[in-house]
Amino acid sequence: MTITILDGGMSRELMRLNAPFRQPEWSALSLYELPSAVQQVHEDFIQSGADVITTNSYAVVPFHIGEQRFAADAKTLADLAGRLAKSAVEKQDKSVQIAGSIPPLFGSYRPDLFRAERVKELAQPIIDGLAPYADFWLCETQSAIIEPQSIKPLLPDNRPFWVSFTLIDDEPTPEPQLRSGETVKSAVEKMIELGVSAILFNCCQPEVIERALQITQTLLREHNATQIRIGAYANAFAPQPKDATANDGLDEVRRDLDPEAYLTWAKKWADCGASIIGGCCGIGIDHIRHLAAHFKA
Repeated sequence: MTITILDGGMSRELMRLNAPFRQPEWSALSLYELPSAVQQVHEDFIQSGADVITTNSYAVVPFHIGEQRFAADAKTLADLAGRLAKSAVEKQDKSVQIAGSIPPLFGSYRPDLFRAERVKELAQPIIDGLAPYADFWLCETQSAIIEPQSIKPLLPDNRPFWVSFTLIDDEPTPEPQLRSGETVKSAVEKMIELGVSAILFNCCQPEVIERALQITQTLLREHNATQIRIGAYANAFAPQPKDATANDGLDEVRRDLDPEAYLTWAKKWADCGASIIGGCCGIGIDHIRHLAAHFKA
């Protein structure tokens, strides 16, 4: 099985380059103040072996840049994020694909803040800005089924639609659950109905992903939907409690998830049928290089 290698987390790579990076703007700050650093991170991930780079549009939401700046700048920032990714691909490797990142619109890990009546208002400028550049759409770090269900009707065409869910990882659960408490089984069944091209799990500890992939693979077989790819890109955070909001501060990165340790988890995911593997927050250039060296050997 051929493994598609995703990139890793943008934020700490920007920090590594001493790019502007602080709250509340998070990785969007570099779009305002030093866009060249964003392109450099993309190029570094491509050079490390990534087959896909993800647009730096994750923080282009009111949670990070505020309501006023979002209203004024969202489409422009999303367009810039897309152009920077496109420039990196054209400079480094034109075979690399661009994932248009559609983030959680109301704050990561916060399904309780979801407001259906605002989805189009917040998602449409991001989609419109990314549309000229994205090879496919990546609705990522989704905490509830309703989020990607609400996004799909807004997409402009039939480009592949990937959905990645984040899982409860701070306490044992009877079966893998989204941060909304909904089961992975329910999420997979709804994504089959939605016609997604890939189902992934990201921005949670690697320890909780393996079982989620096993369940996903079984369900896809049962529903004759094996054309849907599955994948994973974990973070390197400690477990995040239910009342936490991802990226509301700089979380400490686990020291036990060095590139070799992360590869151990990635091998398990591949054994579960994952054909898309990368990294999220705290998983950097060295991790991706290590993944690529193994899976492309």
